[in-house]
Amino acid sequence: MFVHMSIHQPKAGKEELLIASMHRFGEAAKTQPGLQQVHTLRDAESGALIGLAIWDSKEAMIAARPVLMEATKDDDFEAWEDSVTGYRLEEV
Repeated sequence: MFVHMSIHQPKAGKEELLIASMHRFGEAAKTQPGLQQVHTLRDAESGALIGLAIWDSKEAMIAARPVLMEATKDDDFEAWEDSVTGYRLEEV
């Protein structure tokens, strides 16, 4: 199992644009071999948006990257978010 988690801090008023982008990413991921689950989540206290994708393997996620990037290639992340932190999580 391999988990890709991204924590996005949206700019005020840009939350829905960022959520739509995350949904596009998720829909593209659903077409890829090796995806187990994909979710777009919001932290109720901070407003942070969390992207969570669970893959069979790191290799499956890497193989899917071109499709995932294509799905969000026109999205203006600089205008929509203050920051993003990504994690690539492996079981230990």
